[in-house]
Amino acid sequence: MIALDTSLLVYAHRPESPFHADAAALLSELANGASRWAIAWPCIHEFLSVVTHLRIYKEPTPLADALESVRSLQESPSLELLSEGDGYFAGLAEIALAARIQGPPRIHAARIAAICRYHGVRELWSADRGFSRFPGLNVRNPLLQKPP
Repeated sequence: MIALDTSLLVYAHRPESPFHADAAALLSELANGASRWAIAWPCIHEFLSVVTHLRIYKEPTPLADALESVRSLQESPSLELLSEGDGYFAGLAEIALAARIQGPPRIHAARIAAICRYHGVRELWSADRGFSRFPGLNVRNPLLQKPP
């Protein structure tokens, strides 16, 4: 299963992004395809906070529109929304210690990575290179790299 990170969700949503067309096409292909794909709930929360943030965008997305974008994604029958479960914390501790991380942004990324590993995600698609620090998670930027 492939999982998407916040960066690709934001690029697909915000038309001023230089990666908008490619990210929107990727998201549409996943949403309309038969293969299982996933988004971790923390990425949904982060998407909502980023696209509605006045300090990030001169004209942020209205919250109702951002929520509707999430509702639209949830209509994909092949989408799985991933969250923590029993045994998740052991995985978080393992990758956080292995990557020697600290601080809010890195712990947040470790949370996403641990959730993906917990659910058996084979590849996380992200434009954030920071995910490469976490062992046991294959990360690829589909906007820059062709599939293997």
